[in-house]
Amino acid sequence: MGFTCGLVGLPNAGKSTLFGALTRTKALAGNYAFTTIEPNSGIVPVPDKRLDIIASYVKTNKIIPTSMEFVDIAGLIKGASKGEGLGNKFLGHIREVDAIAHVVRCFDDANVPHVSDVIDPVSDIETINTELMISDLESLERRKLKIEKLAKSGDKEARMQIEVIGRLVDCLDKNQPARTLTDLNSEQTRYLKTLSLLSAKPVLYICNVMDPSDVENDYVQKVKKIAEQDGSSVVALAGKIEGEIMEIEDPEEQKMFMDEMGLTETGLDRMISAGYGLLELSTYFTAGIKETRAWTIPKNAKAPVAAGVIHSDFEKGFIRAEVYSLEDLIQCKSEAAIKDAGKLRIEGKEYVVQDGDIMHFRFNV
Repeated sequence: MGFTCGLVGLPNAGKSTLFGALTRTKALAGNYAFTTIEPNSGIVPVPDKRLDIIASYVKTNKIIPTSMEFVDIAGLIKGASKGEGLGNKFLGHIREVDAIAHVVRCFDDANVPHVSDVIDPVSDIETINTELMISDLESLERRKLKIEKLAKSGDKEARMQIEVIGRLVDCLDKNQPARTLTDLNSEQTRYLKTLSLLSAKPVLYICNVMDPSDVENDYVQKVKKIAEQDGSSVVALAGKIEGEIMEIEDPEEQKMFMDEMGLTETGLDRMISAGYGLLELSTYFTAGIKETRAWTIPKNAKAPVAAGVIHSDFEKGFIRAEVYSLEDLIQCKSEAAIKDAGKLRIEGKEYVVQDGDIMHFRFNV
């Protein structure tokens, strides 16, 4: 089950630098537009301290975190929806990701030119959001033409679709992304998801600052205000410094460097965790001698779906799940003690998996 988060932003916002730090690679970066043309992608482990806690109680040979994919998409410019700067191609890449990590330049540096020669996060965000919304309007217009005749004939589903499209067009005309349209019923919401609108994708604004001590600067505050208005999330970090941290291979040296910077955790870890949360994902664990592992599932997934993440046969032949919590493990110290205390639960097909559950599945194929 793959989940992808696309890194977007204007040229020279720092996307490729962040991507290189995220994936522990040196992605191509430069102080000029369109350094990235074809999107790079990298699988990134999701930091989760609970794995180490579980492994401290359950003897295991290997610890495997869950992961998500980040895609570095080329810098967009004004007019992208009309093909400027190969914009249509780049918009197509955005359409393929599950969520958007929008890198916003929140620093001054005369050595790194800005495409509009002015550092203005509000304008930068508006530029990209506008291009996404123009593309969405064109997509909705095409869909409307296809189903209008059917709706006029009285087809119930087509009429519902026309209503949703009309509401979306009104929303976009008011310069509001499609994700801000939330007062829909379940049927309308399901239809909205099938439209694959760019501005409907959840967004994490990443404020790229010059120094870790600068994460609350005036530029960042402006981004936070926008995020509050459109229901998005914000993480502020110093991309250049994050890259330097990732270049230090020795853990002790890395910790010393972070201490000097006043960092207790990397901004990248916060960014990955925020991206994971943005996708409305949940984590459960399996623990044993062979490995202790984190698994990604959608929030509110039922036990058979969770089992299917390990192997499709687990879902097809699901019988039951044996479940206990991390709190139970900490309190009882071992799985055997959890069983003795009567805290090992047997759950069936309708069980909704809770974030942090530790599970063993019984199945028959």
